[in-house]
Amino acid sequence: MTQPLQGRTRVLILLVAVLLLGSVGTGAVLYASGQSARKDQAQPGGPVVTPGPVSLQPPAGGRRLVFRNMAWGPHRDELVTVPADQPDGPRTASGVQCLRFYAAAGTGICLQAERGPLQDTYHAVVLDDRLRELRSFPAAGIPTRSRVSPSGHLAAWTVFVSGDSYAGTNFSTRTAIVDVRDWNLRDNLEAFAVIKDGKPYQAPDVNIWGVTFADDNAFYATLATGGQTYLVRGDLAARSLTTLHQNVECPSLSPDGTRVAYKKRVPGLSEDAPWRIYVLDLATMTETATAEQRSVDDQAVWVDDATLLYALPGDFGADLWTVPADGGGLAERVLEAAVAPAYLG
Repeated sequence: MTQPLQGRTRVLILLVAVLLLGSVGTGAVLYASGQSARKDQAQPGGPVVTPGPVSLQPPAGGRRLVFRNMAWGPHRDELVTVPADQPDGPRTASGVQCLRFYAAAGTGICLQAERGPLQDTYHAVVLDDRLRELRSFPAAGIPTRSRVSPSGHLAAWTVFVSGDSYAGTNFSTRTAIVDVRDWNLRDNLEAFAVIKDGKPYQAPDVNIWGVTFADDNAFYATLATGGQTYLVRGDLAARSLTTLHQNVECPSLSPDGTRVAYKKRVPGLSEDAPWRIYVLDLATMTETATAEQRSVDDQAVWVDDATLLYALPGDFGADLWTVPADGGGLAERVLEAAVAPAYLG
């Protein structure tokens, strides 16, 4: 009698385990479904978001801010706009969804995901001033950075080909620049000639990301090789990249063209959060640390010649903060549930 009893006990235990696993799996699915449904519903206390026309043309009066809306509700992930001097005001939603975005002079670059049953695919979409698609290019990986030249003639984007974070070293990027006047595409800046420390340089581990434009030929970016990162000045016509300064990531050129804001890895900080925001004077190569003491993994935007705007994690994914570029003052949150901003005007 003992063996049959033991057999029945094992069967009973197995059935209980199967039921428990099934309950856990069902609960997980229901929880995920509930969370997804919650994201489609506006939450109390969140920003007011309503559909309406959104233009990338610089407004006749005042400035506007366009960004990816992260607030839960039917317009999550859409490009929205607010007056620049009323960033916490009602948001006008365009209906166009982007993971990363930037715009200047009536041209926008929108990095989008197309969800698939097995894996997602990505595209870099050039938009006109009414957010209509002009041209779409396949992107080789997860979108991470985008910029448009001040004239609106050039658009750049960076994706992760492997990996999904800049914090470690196990990643590879691909950066492209397209001229929207003739659709001449430089699909991989790693093909450009590198001048490092005044000499031609070649290495199999070169990575380039985070373009910021000076004009329709000159730009700055990050070049990584040999475990180090460098600020490089790019020349489209010459197809060259020249190193200028070490330990620079995701540069952003000031409106007056004299300084670059960037992420700098600071010794002693966590490997998962190693950066502080610095500003580099291009004439003297003098570095200034900003008052932001948290690690910022973003490519900052210049509000004007004195102030930086950047994203930090928030309750809805990300919030936008400002800090003075001269090292003084304090960091201040200016927008909740927002990322990937661009100023118009």
